Amino acid sequence: MAFVPVPRASVSDHVFAQLRDAIVSGRYRPDDPLPGERELAAAFEVNRHAVREALRRLQQLGLLRISQGGATRVLDWRAHAGLDLALSLVRDGDVLPVEHLVRDMLEMRACIGVDAARHCAERAPETLRLRLPRLVEEFAALAPDLAAMGEANIALWRLIVDGCGNTAYLLAFNSLVAGAVAVGDVPPQRRAAELLDVAGHRRLGAAIAAGHGDEAAAQAHTLLTADLTTTPTTGPERECRA
Repeated sequence: MAFVPVPRASVSDHVFAQLRDAIVSGRYRPDDPLPGERELAAAFEVNRHAVREALRRLQQLGLLRISQGGATRVLDWRAHAGLDLALSLVRDGDVLPVEHLVRDMLEMRACIGVDAARHCAERAPETLRLRLPRLVEEFAALAPDLAAMGEANIALWRLIVDGCGNTAYLLAFNSLVAGAVAVGDVPPQRRAAELLDVAGHRRLGAAIAAGHGDEAAAQAHTLLTADLTTTPTTGPERECRA
């Protein structure tokens, strides 16, 4: 396999990115051996320290198994990698080679969001719960500007996830928000059914403020699954449901 020589600045980053992409794209398959450090250093025209650092980062992502004195072998990223792989790709403007990835991320978001809404209603301090209707009204005032509503929607859900008291959900939410997790930039139109349902957001905010966990979960499910069952449509025919 031919590699592209890299510039002298941040050479380890360039080595890391090229090897990562070669593994994720399938050019190196699971259990394939990587060339040795010396061979990689020659191919990239860098020193072995840069190669070693890149390999260490790839190991941390779950892409390699490094054996002292043995071959460095490729791992199946589907079995070993986590969301940090997706974030690594997003930072470089790349995506995972997975069909229906946008759908997959929206489904993950819905699963977390429904449970977070229930727990926020049941666990969050009253002061936090009572802030939600105000945030919903700020969100509603931005209609029908989908881009602005998308940004406000993140702030709204951040408060809900924070209020649910689940640290794992919070970390997953941060990953989903950070570059849309290797989905690239999801066009706001892709989430129009959810964002333009202002009445549904008001019902969600009211349910959480009142401490009604089951109702909050039901409203969250309706909102977060709307774009999974609705064909994306753009244009002036989309109306805000207040």
